Amino acid sequence: MEEYFKAEFLTGLVATYGPKLLGAIAVLVVGLYITGILTKLVKRALEKSETDVALQTFIGSMINVILKIMVYITAFSVLGLPMTTFIAILSASFLAIGLALSGTLQNFAGGVMILLFKPFNIGHFIQAQGHMGTVKEIQVFNTILHTPDNKVIIIPNGGLATSSMTNFSMMPTRRVDWTFGIAYGDDVDKAYEVLNRLIEADERILKDPAPFIAVKELGDSSVDFVVRAWVNSGDFWGVFFKMNEQVYRTFDKEGLSIPFPQRDVHLYQQKS
Repeated sequence: MEEYFKAEFLTGLVATYGPKLLGAIAVLVVGLYITGILTKLVKRALEKSETDVALQTFIGSMINVILKIMVYITAFSVLGLPMTTFIAILSASFLAIGLALSGTLQNFAGGVMILLFKPFNIGHFIQAQGHMGTVKEIQVFNTILHTPDNKVIIIPNGGLATSSMTNFSMMPTRRVDWTFGIAYGDDVDKAYEVLNRLIEADERILKDPAPFIAVKELGDSSVDFVVRAWVNSGDFWGVFFKMNEQVYRTFDKEGLSIPFPQRDVHLYQQKS
C-alpha cells in the first residue's frame, strides 16, 4: 500500500511539473540559441554602421548579458514560479551580488568611462598597471592587451580608468632621443657633420620639426651629444635602432671614437 501511494505521488508530481520543466528547458535551449544569433546580428549591424570598434565589443557584450537574463526570467516563469516571488528573490540576489562584487561593478563603470572619454582605442599601444601592449579588445569588465612578445594581458577596467596611463599611439608623431659620446680630443665639428648627414639620409625622419643636435655634457670619459628627431609614431623603433647601428659603423670609419668608461689610477710609494 505504501509503495502504491509513493508511485501515485511520483506520477502526480511528474504529471504536474514534468511539462513545465520540459517547457523551461526548451525555453532555455531555444532562448540561448536565439541570443547567440541576435548578438551576432547586432555586432554585424554595428560593423556596417562603422561604429567605433571599442564600442562594438562593449555593446555586443552588454546585449548578450541582457538577453541571457531575459531568457532565464522567462524560463522561471514557464516553470511556474510566481513573478512577484521571483523578482523579490532576484532583487535580493542582485543586492548580495552587488555587495560581494563591488570591484566588478567598479570595472563595469570603468569600462563605461573608457568608452566615453576614450583615453585609448583598439590598436593603440599603451603602458598601464605595470604592463605594455597593444589594445585588442575593450570588454565590459576588462581590457585585453597583446604584448610585443605575444603575451595576452587582461587588465580590469576599474583600475585602468582611474590610474595613470601612457598612450604611445594617440599622437601621430613622436620624438626620438639619443645620446652619443666621442672621446676627448676627437673633432667636435666632424661629429656634428656626421650626425647631421646620418639624420638627412633617413627619409623616415621628419624635416619639421627640425632635428636637434647639441653637446649635452662633458662626461667623465666622453663628450656627449644629444640628438633629437621627430618621426611618425609607427616608425619610432625602426628609426631608433637603425640610427644606433649607423652611428656605430660610421663613427669608426670617420675616425671618431666611442669611448668606454675609464679611470686613472695613481700609485704613490710611501717612503719609510
